[in-house]
Amino acid sequence: MSTSICPCGSGNLLAACCGHYHDGHPAPSAETLMRSRYSAYVLGLIEYLVATTLPVQQAGLDRQSIAAWSAQSTWLGLEVESSEVFGGQPEHAFVTFTARWHDANGEHSHRERSSFVQSAGRWYFIDPTVPLKVGRNDACPCSSGLKFKKCCAGFFGQ
Repeated sequence: MSTSICPCGSGNLLAACCGHYHDGHPAPSAETLMRSRYSAYVLGLIEYLVATTLPVQQAGLDRQSIAAWSAQSTWLGLEVESSEVFGGQPEHAFVTFTARWHDANGEHSHRERSSFVQSAGRWYFIDPTVPLKVGRNDACPCSSGLKFKKCCAGFFGQ
């Protein structure tokens, strides 16, 4: 692991880049978390992908589908277009990126604007494919202690 280049596109060695986060250290920013999640797809680190998704959404993830996509794809690269961080507590962010891969159906490119939230000192991906049963006046699922409408409501489904 220490002599391979990190798949996230940083040009750094994996052990000094995303490998550090895969080993359990918290990513210092939403962009870093997003890059480490791309690397996790490349490396088949499904439990890392689950663990870095908003905890309330983890049970709703389809681990088998994630593992199949990871294993059946040849990952071709990642390009980060922008990272927007919003102040406040908890801190939120959008990261816009394009991921490229090849599978049995050909070459693909996917551009996405992903949402992230920081909770208890860790950044988490807010997965738009996992529905939440939460009302605007309910406690926010990120565990901030705020009402959903005052916290993450604008970051779900973006």
